[in-house]
Amino acid sequence: MAKKDSLQTTLDLLVLTVLDRRGPLHGYGIALHIEQISDEALRVEEGSLYPALHRMEEAGWIHAQWVTTENKRRARVYEITAQGRKQLGDERERWTNLASAVAKVLKYA
Repeated sequence: MAKKDSLQTTLDLLVLTVLDRRGPLHGYGIALHIEQISDEALRVEEGSLYPALHRMEEAGWIHAQWVTTENKRRARVYEITAQGRKQLGDERERWTNLASAVAKVLKYA
């Protein structure tokens, strides 16, 4: 059976993948990129994203720093760490295993 926090680990996978491929981004940029890439099928709400970012920062998977944007606003920018890349590999493997198991059920049930 999938872990109780499978939605949380899926969000981790999405965020870490975006940061790994796109480089440092602020929270809104991460959420917007996920929404755009998924053809608006996936929406990450602030109430889910920012606690996840905080948790991943505490775990050492991402690093955050305050920057001044082109609009002269302060924004917190997140970047994946080496430990985060290792975690991303683990999350990708878990996702692949889960997707394979679901595919088997759909095919053979």
